This record gives sequence, C-alpha cells and structure tokens, in this order.
Amino acid sequence: MATIDEQQPLHILFLPFLVPGHLIPIADMAALFAARGVRCTILTTPVNAAVVRPAVERANEDALRGDAGGILVPMDIAVVPFPDVGLPPGVENGAALTSEDDVRRFFHAIRRLREPFDRFMAEHRPDAVVSDGFFTWSADAAAAHGVPRLVFLGTSVFARLCNEIMVFNSFHELEPECVEHHRAALGRRAWLVGPVALASKDVAARGAAELSPDVDGCLRWLDTKPDGSVVYVSFGTMSSFSPAETRELARGLDLSGMNFAWVISGADEPEPEWTPEGFAELIPPRGDRGRTIRGWAPQVLVLNHPAVGVFVTHCGWNSTLEAVSAGVPMVTWPRYSDQFYNERHVVEVLGVGVGVGARDFGSNLESHHRVIGGEVIAGAIRRVTGDGEEGEAIRRKAAELAAKARAAPEKGGSSYDDVGRLMDELMARRTFR
Repeated sequence: MATIDEQQPLHILFLPFLVPGHLIPIADMAALFAARGVRCTILTTPVNAAVVRPAVERANEDALRGDAGGILVPMDIAVVPFPDVGLPPGVENGAALTSEDDVRRFFHAIRRLREPFDRFMAEHRPDAVVSDGFFTWSADAAAAHGVPRLVFLGTSVFARLCNEIMVFNSFHELEPECVEHHRAALGRRAWLVGPVALASKDVAARGAAELSPDVDGCLRWLDTKPDGSVVYVSFGTMSSFSPAETRELARGLDLSGMNFAWVISGADEPEPEWTPEGFAELIPPRGDRGRTIRGWAPQVLVLNHPAVGVFVTHCGWNSTLEAVSAGVPMVTWPRYSDQFYNERHVVEVLGVGVGVGARDFGSNLESHHRVIGGEVIAGAIRRVTGDGEEGEAIRRKAAELAAKARAAPEKGGSSYDDVGRLMDELMARRTFR
C-alpha cells in the first residue's frame, strides 16, 4: 500500500459534472483519498461549490481531529466562473434546467470549462486528474499537460458493459463477473473504490448546505415507527412525474397499508391537483401514517433508520448504492439513462428488489410516461415486505450485501486495497515524470 513519507503528497484534481448525482459522489471520493494522505482539489463553479463544500469541510475537520489516521492534508475547492452562455444568473447546475434550449447552453458551458481547467493544470501540475465522463475533452487536455486522467463514471460496471464498452463508485463483491469481464475480456483497467458515500461521516448534511424544513419532524416520526414498517420514496433531483403518475403513486402508498416517508416536489397546498381521495387523511395535520418531505432529504440517514423497510427508487446509481449499503430492499421504478440497467442488476442479478414494470425511457425533462396503477405499486411493495418466501429471500440478500458493502472500504477490504494500488501507481509514475 502507498504511504506518505517525506515526499510531497500526491495531488489529484477532481472535475465533477455539474449535477447533484455526480457532484456528491466525486466529493465523497475525494474525501476518501484525502483520508489516505492525498492532496485533493475539486474544480467547480460558485453554485456547485456550495454542493461539495460540506463534504470538504467535514473531511478537513476529521483531519484536524486526527480521524484521518494522523495525516493532515486538507482538501481544497478551486472555484472558477461559470461561462456566460446565456443562462440566467445562478443557473449552473443541470438540475436547474427547464428547457432543451437551456440544456444546449449548459453543455456549451461544459465545453468552455476547458480554459480554466488548462489554467489550473499549468499553474499547479497535479499528479492525476479524475474527471467525469461528460467532460469528453478532459482526456486530451490532461494529456497535453503530461498528466494521467482517470474517468469517473457515475454508474455501475454492469450498466457500462451494457453500453458496450474507470474509477467506479462500486465494489468488487457487488458485481464481480462484470469487473472480471471489464478487465480480462475487454482489457480495460478499472479501480473500484466505493461505496464512496460511506466516506461521509456527517450523513445528515451530505450533499446540501440546507435541509428541508420537514426533515426534523420526519426523523422524530420515524423514531415512533416499528422496525421495517416504513416505505421511503425518493426519485432523486432530476426526475419529473406527471400529476396522473403522482396520483397513482399516492394511491399505491395508501393501498400498501404501510407507513411512508415521501420526498416530493410540487405545490405546497394541502390539496394539490394530484391528491387522491382520502390521501389527506394519511398525513399531517389529519393523519399519522405518512410524511412528505419537500426539498433536500438526508437520504443516507433515512435509509439507515431501522424503521425503513423498503425504498421506492428511480435506480440512480447513488441511490442504489446507498440502499445496498443500508441493507434496504428496493421497489424499482427507472425513468431514464442508466437507471434501467441498474434496475436489471438490482432485480435480476442481485435479487434485492422488485420492479413496478416501468418500460418507457425519456429524458429528465420529460414527464410523459405510461401511468402505472396504484394497485401495481402497492403489489410491488407487498412482494418486498411480505412474509412469503420471495420477500424473505429479498430481505436476506439485502442484509448480506450490506455487510459486504460496509466491509469493502475498510482496511483490508477490496475497495480499500484498490485505492492503495492506484496511489502506488501514481506515486511510481511521478518518479519517472
């Protein structure tokens, strides 16, 4: 394993794509390397710096307290201006885009970030770059400075192989056959260093400077519920649902008979367009069976609460890994991108979830999906939580997989060893540079 001696520590520049689902795991990954004595810098824009700053500050506080094994190498954020491409002030993140024209302007800005990237490389000469796969120009740009670039793919190895194919937020025990195929059959190198969310000590504030005002009440409510009795529902920051879909989801939660905590977007009125008959009686101020959370929820904290027994999810890779690490079975409802591949892995390979039958693929700006009935949603929840053989097998596999996930980044685990091997290679390369 690599050690930090009298030499200057390794310096790795991290370049995350500007959406929450990529910013947060990159920040967690940087914190993981910083805890091993690597100097880590995250290059991003002002609005997105606020997303990663909590992880950076926590990592630096851990180093000062000695929680990083006596190694004091603070993390940095290099803030560069967001390119002027005609987007409104403050719109610097993919989650804030509302039209296809905005998307085109946003990706034009992504291309224009090469100039500040080049300036940083020339001035600071890091030992390596870990850049998001969406920055397609970063491989050539890093090579022009004589610096190795590793690509961060915010998905599973399984999903990457389905797209026919390098640092992955995954771990060997989660998808061993895929890792072997990626390395042996395709001859491509990969380092699996996850689940990187486990590097975050303060899971309550992970990924956000400000939590939803509903969070405190929801956490107190969870404390009153029996173990495994709550359905947690969240579809990430980029998914959109039509009123008809939302209405059926509300019906499904009602029909399931379970308690529920639902991270929801939309109007704040107590009787919005999508509310089915009787739903208002389930949530405050009239009822106590459910809670809704508007805004940013501390998902890792919620998933690890003993009251949570199932997670209704869009199968984004971050959410999938967080559920796996917490040992929570999933009801899968993919919407777009790699989410359909992740669903197949969760349901058919790992056996820790049940699908609702989503089939139509659309971009995150599209809300015209086939409406899935409440009875189907409730049925999927019951299959996971029921006392039958299927539900028991799913819950048993989820618990077994959680133990493997938590062991992977610990000393002697597969991800811990991959981090060390990568550090060794970068240090050796520096010797010959």
